[in-house]
Amino acid sequence: MSEAETPKITSFLYCDVCTLPVEYCEFSGTLKKCKAWLKSAHEDVYLKLYSDSELASETNKNLNVTEEPTEGEQPTKLTKEERRFEREEAKRMSSKVYIKTIERTKRKRVTTVQGLDAFNIETKKAAKMLANKFATGASVTKTADKKDEIVIQGDLGYDIFDYIAEKFKEIPEDNIVVVEDTKSKRK
Repeated sequence: MSEAETPKITSFLYCDVCTLPVEYCEFSGTLKKCKAWLKSAHEDVYLKLYSDSELASETNKNLNVTEEPTEGEQPTKLTKEERRFEREEAKRMSSKVYIKTIERTKRKRVTTVQGLDAFNIETKKAAKMLANKFATGASVTKTADKKDEIVIQGDLGYDIFDYIAEKFKEIPEDNIVVVEDTKSKRK
């Protein structure tokens, strides 16, 4: 009988930023942050993966090329990722949070909050926080254009403005707009 071979146990280093193995950080879209973390936490692995001579020799070995790779390809890829992040950040900063007070029947009012999802805020959690803070009912509904809005019972427009500005620091106060919408009375 032959002896059973024991399998080798391998361990992998996972990135704390993108949670992928460090060899695959370039596919996550957060390469700069991953590189910074890897350089500070595991400098030996960083030098092995990202030093210029290692990258050039690894690329040449994989592609069976004897000449140096062109330098124009990698920086354009990084600038495309940077431009995408800048566009997303600009879009986020240009979007607005609308707080509307709407009159319902018999002088009843509700307040709606739209646009929190543009700032990566979960609307259900925000609705629960607002309901607990103001001791009213709050729910999340879909608008006609398939976006989430929070409907809060009561006329709380400026109170909600102050609470959102205080609680959610990622939303600039200039991007919060309070709108009062009153229906015309017909008799």
